[in-house]
Amino acid sequence: MNPFFSIVVSCCDVAQYLHECLDSVLNQPFTDWECLVGVEESKDKTLEIAHEYDAKDSRFKVFFGPRTGSCSASRNTAIDMATGEYIIFVDGDDSLAEGSLQRLHDKIAERPGADLYPCAVKVHNDITGVDEPTRDNYRKDFNGELTGPEATIHIVGVMKLVAPMMQLTICRRQFLLDNKLKCIHGLRGQDREFSPRALYMAKRVVPTHEPFYLYRRREGAITISVRHASLIQDQAIIHKSLLAFHAKIHSEPGFDERISVGWSKSWLSWMFFLWFWPWRVSVIPRSVRYDTMRFLFSDGFDDFNLLLKYSTLPRRIAGWWFRLFAKRPRLQFASELFFKCYFLLAERRKCRHSDMS
Repeated sequence: MNPFFSIVVSCCDVAQYLHECLDSVLNQPFTDWECLVGVEESKDKTLEIAHEYDAKDSRFKVFFGPRTGSCSASRNTAIDMATGEYIIFVDGDDSLAEGSLQRLHDKIAERPGADLYPCAVKVHNDITGVDEPTRDNYRKDFNGELTGPEATIHIVGVMKLVAPMMQLTICRRQFLLDNKLKCIHGLRGQDREFSPRALYMAKRVVPTHEPFYLYRRREGAITISVRHASLIQDQAIIHKSLLAFHAKIHSEPGFDERISVGWSKSWLSWMFFLWFWPWRVSVIPRSVRYDTMRFLFSDGFDDFNLLLKYSTLPRRIAGWWFRLFAKRPRLQFASELFFKCYFLLAERRKCRHSDMS
């Protein structure tokens, strides 16, 4: 008989934290699970620790892969390996809250068969030693269910970036398989590309508000330690994919243009920040930003222009300067100057609104 949960743990150089992570699974009172531990080639004893668990409990299954610096490969492999009805993604330096699998099971049993069950996450910052506020991408007073497009519109009003962490959402395995939902291989920050697509494509989304996941923010984590040049290269891949996805679904019958409005606000603002925030301009060479933008627009500007159409006038003007950087190398300094003023004015507006509130 297949397990209820398939817990996918992605690991690389996390020996310091892996006992805590796997113990948080092993010690759950709810026992109907399998745990697929994907270990990439590590410089520490991550693999040895993982094998300690599959040696003492057959529900742990360890698989090994080459070092990519990303969770994508192990997550993709585990989606194909999994036999559980629902998949939970966990990073090897994080853990599950005590008793959370039973609570998740009970909440799923109340509304079974949904494609996605978004949850909440508790965050501990190892760098500052402070517990950050619990994250929940849905209004706490919402206790119903949504279609994927409705959920997409819902969280636009709750969070700035419409890309929930993969770890915040329990996914029905067959939904992932039927829609061929996988992460792009080798990509850091893969949640930002995977989550908007998965959320939109879901037929039923049931927010649980369950803070089951304990997330550790630490030095050395992939999302913190990755070099700026590598980060912007990954982000070019992410946004090229997302712009193409929007262009594809935009033509579908019944498409709700409020989704375009929300995505334009989220994705375009993030793109402007990635390529032109003054501090990033100072640390990422112009040549790197130009090369990554050329990749972003290697198929032309149509997908970008379509999303830009749903944005505000200031953001549309910024989009024109954004394109100019890619189209006119000799005028790149002008684009950088524009965005320096753009962000300065945005900071002043933010300060003014703060003073008035």
